[in-house]
Amino acid sequence: MIKPAELPQTIAIFPLAGALLLPRSRLPLHIFEPRYLQMIEDALKTDTRLIGMVQPNEVPGRAGTGLQQIGCAGRITQFSETEDGRYMVTLGGVSRFRVVEEIEGFCPYRRCDVNWSGFDRDLGEDEVDDTFDRARFLDLLGRYFDARGLSADWDTLKEAEDELLINSLSMMLEFEDEDKQALLEAPSLETRRETLVTLIEFAMRGGQEEGLMQ
Repeated sequence: MIKPAELPQTIAIFPLAGALLLPRSRLPLHIFEPRYLQMIEDALKTDTRLIGMVQPNEVPGRAGTGLQQIGCAGRITQFSETEDGRYMVTLGGVSRFRVVEEIEGFCPYRRCDVNWSGFDRDLGEDEVDDTFDRARFLDLLGRYFDARGLSADWDTLKEAEDELLINSLSMMLEFEDEDKQALLEAPSLETRRETLVTLIEFAMRGGQEEGLMQ
């Protein structure tokens, strides 16, 4: 486990729309662009092996793609190289951070100075949602999966710890980029679960906001 004092001031940034990484969760990545292959190779040479996952953010009147202010750093926990030079990588979520400024330079990938303060809980033990009504939530999830034609291992979902269940669904279910960002920025597991429920209800009602489950 990485200690707060070991978190670097500057990290490599992988801006990937729709991809969500949360603390203590795992995100598989398929890396094939040359600049990101270099990013992986450089990260593997560091002690922490950290890469910052950040949602791109279109800024009106600005050339290029901006970045959301909050991202989540992941440590490379597994990687393999294919015969044609691609990387299959797994990131283990470590901590969220705030982007302070992007570093200009000749590096082929983006790098940022970041601030880790305010996310101390990310480096601690798994969170528990004391107000979680699992039966009601799984009933809602079942109706959502049926409506979308999705399947699930319900035995595993019933037995999963609160954080693993909520964070895994937040990462895997298809939501708009701004909704993924809201799930990332949720200050607690309870808030993330409430946000997730609202998004599922909203999707099931075809975008109608009335009558959302609280």
